[in-house]
Amino acid sequence: MTDSASEPSTSTSIRTGPSGHGPTHTSRLGLGLFAAYSLLYLGFVLINAFKADAMDMVIIAGMNLAIVYGFGLIIVAIVLALIYGLVRRDGVDAPDPADDSVESST
Repeated sequence: MTDSASEPSTSTSIRTGPSGHGPTHTSRLGLGLFAAYSLLYLGFVLINAFKADAMDMVIIAGMNLAIVYGFGLIIVAIVLALIYGLVRRDGVDAPDPADDSVESST
């Protein structure tokens, strides 16, 4: 007989909310931020694909739309990462020490 406690777990553990069901707050936040950024990036790709001439239009300080939009995407990505990092740092989803259902990684 094999002791199941000594065998490593092969299942993937997904952190759930306080009720034990569904994704956590930060999981939903992360997916929302990803969706928002994806829509912004999709706009960039669609402009390039169907209105490539528009990317040559000078927007500000002699920079064309391609440069402004590209740098905008980079800045938005950094801001969204900071938002997510601040929410995680505040411990919104810190596991409850009394909760035995959260598996430790050790």
